[in-house]
Amino acid sequence: MAEDPDVDGRPADEIDFATGGVDDAKSAPDNRDVDGPLDEHEANAVRPYVDLGGVKIVPREGLHLRLEVEEGTKRVVAVGLDYAGSTLQVQPFAAPRSTGLWHEIRAQIVQQIQRQGGTTREQDGVFGPEVLAELPVVAGGGEGGGKRLARFIGVDGPRWFLRGVISGAATVEGEAAEQIEDLFRSIVVVRGSMPMPPRDLIPLHMPANATAGQQKRQVAPE
Repeated sequence: MAEDPDVDGRPADEIDFATGGVDDAKSAPDNRDVDGPLDEHEANAVRPYVDLGGVKIVPREGLHLRLEVEEGTKRVVAVGLDYAGSTLQVQPFAAPRSTGLWHEIRAQIVQQIQRQGGTTREQDGVFGPEVLAELPVVAGGGEGGGKRLARFIGVDGPRWFLRGVISGAATVEGEAAEQIEDLFRSIVVVRGSMPMPPRDLIPLHMPANATAGQQKRQVAPE
């Protein structure tokens, strides 16, 4: 099973997203409100979903769900989706109504990966600008263990930002990439009405009826 990419020994969901003063325009496909990722008010209300709080996932054959839980707090901090020989890790964040987060977050991801000896290339993808990264792999003894590929994608929605990290076959194979991109499009973000500071993780939780294909993996706090 593919592992989630990490930077500086931390899972990708623990990268520091401090402000950097770059472009705050929203970044999203022109047809996002139709093709996804969707806001809860744009989604088909009668379609079956796995409800994880901040996101809803459409069940499909061959999809395995993992919830990443922070040690100590037991808070769910990310959703891992294993599908088509690939892994898609997603996190929903609160965002301003009129401005976006992806341009700023993307620039900071690039800086942090490069500081840790990785390489990055920004490219245009189906969701807009994304980062293709070669991440250093640290072996058990601390020696360099080579590199692995990851794609960092992001979409700014109404009052939310959805970030995805793709690893596995979808970083190099066109058919696998299309399957993972379709999976990302199918995600529904549930922002809720509660006021939240921008960049706060929208709360996630276990589904009401967890199945054998749904697992938990603990991650160390930052």
